[in-house]
Amino acid sequence: MSNEFEGRLAVITGASSGIGLAVTTRLLSQGARVLTMSRQMGGLEELARQFAEQLTWIAGDVTKKEDLDQLEQHASRLGPVDFLVPNAGIAELADGLDAQAFDRQWAVNGAGALNTLAGLRSHLAKPASVVFIGTFLAKITFPGLAAYIASKAALQAHARTLAVELAPHGIRINMVSPGPTATPIWSTLGLTHHDLANVATQVNARLLEGQFLDAGAVADVILFQLSQGARSVYGQDWIVDSGYTTR
Repeated sequence: MSNEFEGRLAVITGASSGIGLAVTTRLLSQGARVLTMSRQMGGLEELARQFAEQLTWIAGDVTKKEDLDQLEQHASRLGPVDFLVPNAGIAELADGLDAQAFDRQWAVNGAGALNTLAGLRSHLAKPASVVFIGTFLAKITFPGLAAYIASKAALQAHARTLAVELAPHGIRINMVSPGPTATPIWSTLGLTHHDLANVATQVNARLLEGQFLDAGAVADVILFQLSQGARSVYGQDWIVDSGYTTR
């Protein structure tokens, strides 16, 4: 797998931290060229210094058409695009009947991901591999995150059908659904430090490894999904959750 990414182009959104940053780091270290878009540069600053000739970063928001147009323009110059990971995502605690909370999260987690693919479709290589990001929570329940879970579950259903529709065009689509992963998204939920600590204790008790996943572990599965090693895998959702949903 180490040689197949050499010199090829990947596009990653939400790449400034967490899983997106880990995927970007893995791809760069294996010689890929990576076009990233995120609202802030964040952790990409160090990568930009280390991999100046391989990494292109643009500031942008996947909910804004003009930003996705800018991403498409860069891809048209750098392409064709061999790999796409529409990773940008948000989560917020809300009442399960708060329709506006769903709209806000779907705009990024669902529509943002799908519009990223739609904008880049004409620039995808043949073959090309796309990995959407889901969540292990679609298999269980978590009070306060109904809108977040629903946005990811809807994306999962959409991606499964897209896998069938786009396979004849050389586009292979799958999904990876991370379990509890140590990323900055937890700090955006609005929980107090005490409440976060309590959640972590409860979650860790169910994880077979006894601790939150490292973003790199999830990135490794995503890279395998992108690779030729998974060339016959279509429309699947791989859950990477340290056994959380098995207990």
